[in-house]
Order: sequence, then C-alpha cells, then structure tokens
Amino acid sequence: MAKTEIRIGGLGGQGVILCASIIGKAASIFEGKHATLIQAFGPEARGSACSAQVSVSDSVIGYPYVTSLDILAVMSQDAFNLFAPTIKPDGILLYEEELVKLNDRLPSGIKAFSIPATRFAEELGRRLVLNIVMVGFFAGVTKLCSFEAFRNATLDSVPKGTEDLNLKALQKGYDYGAKLL
Repeated sequence: MAKTEIRIGGLGGQGVILCASIIGKAASIFEGKHATLIQAFGPEARGSACSAQVSVSDSVIGYPYVTSLDILAVMSQDAFNLFAPTIKPDGILLYEEELVKLNDRLPSGIKAFSIPATRFAEELGRRLVLNIVMVGFFAGVTKLCSFEAFRNATLDSVPKGTEDLNLKALQKGYDYGAKLL
C-alpha cells in the first residue's frame, strides 16, 4: 500500500482531533500499519478552525506532513473552502451534508460522498458524537482498515461510560458509507 494522506477539518469542539486520532490508531495499533498525526487549531479552541493530518502506510513514514491529499473529511464550510482545492484529482471527499455545501473549489475528478452526520448524532441522542459518525462513514467509504480496527480504536479512545453510544454512532456512519459503494 502506498502512503495514504488524509486531512480531517472542522471547528474546535466538533472532535476533529479525536476523529483523526481514531483513524491513525485503527491503522497503526489495530492493523499493524504505520501512521502519523499532525494537528492544528486556532488559539481559541472551541469554534475556531481545526484540522488534523493523518498519513497511513505499510512502510515507515519518513515525512509526516500531507503533501498530496488522498482523502479529505470535513465538518465545516470553512474547512471545505480551505482544503478542498488541495485534494488530488482522483481523491475522495467526505463531508457533513448539512454543514458543508459544495462549490467551485472542488477539483474535477474527485469522488464526493456526503452524510447527514449531525442529524444522525442527534437521533442517537448526543450531537457530540458527530465525529464518531464521521469516523464510521470514513471507514465504510474508504475501507482503509477493517471495521473491527475502527471499532477497537473507538473503544480505546472514547470516555468511559460512553462506549455504547459511540459504538452506535460508529456503526451508523459505517452502514451509511458502506451502502454508497
């Protein structure tokens, strides 16, 4: 497997960093691949721009920064506007359809997949699990790792007492994404 370069974007408070961390953990700890994580956020944590870069490979990653974006997952319009032009021509865009509207910044040839992740999270009873719905969606569409790896990484990453809710959110996103292919 060649290196897969991923960026997750959104706003502080949406769980962008946790989302990226779960993806990296699923790949590295639970599937034995190599992964790196670089995170960036504004000085005001909640509500400001936030993104994370994840690289995944079967071999050692010598340079951790994303240089040629394969997959972009966004949960805010600002993140889409900023990062969409950087996706490779054959790349994948995953986006929260109620918070992001596509425009002319999307390069041609991109495969775009949307999910009403916020609505799904609200239906599960907690808007905060939007990010875990997105992780499940990412897993279902990209097949970067097995569902079991994403499940284990999620269980290893979420606060104690929230495991059942987060697993429901993960499954909801995964099922929705898997049906699109």
